[in-house]
Amino acid sequence: MHSDAKTVEQYLAELPPDRREAISAVRKVILENLPKGYVEMMQYGMIGYAIPLERYPKTYNGQPLGIAALASQKHHMSVYLNNVYSDPEMEKWFADEYRTSGKKLDMGKSCVRFKKLDDLPLDLIGKAVARTPVDAYIERYEALRPKKK
Repeated sequence: MHSDAKTVEQYLAELPPDRREAISAVRKVILENLPKGYVEMMQYGMIGYAIPLERYPKTYNGQPLGIAALASQKHHMSVYLNNVYSDPEMEKWFADEYRTSGKKLDMGKSCVRFKKLDDLPLDLIGKAVARTPVDAYIERYEALRPKKK
């Protein structure tokens, strides 16, 4: 569900109490593990974590390059891990670690869906976010972009 909230605080205030608690807990883990250089912002109607345009303006769509995001959808909540999605080795590591946690992975292209906080291995979310410093993420992004002729 898309939100028109302009701030993270507004976004959280719009959520029902149970979802606010869950999203806030995941947000806390992301913020505690977010490498230096990323910032929290509202992006695409959800809470995003991205490289500011002042640091890296050469994105394909002119928007800050996002590593992660949090959203409350109609039937579930999602944590988007673009760094996991864009790196096959990282994706394998993440899926293996998720299985090891004993929790069931419900993953789309870049999102991990969960209905309640207990469905999510929070420590793994933190580790996944922490694994990608800004410079490494930019390098990976540039390697994946089509080369101009």
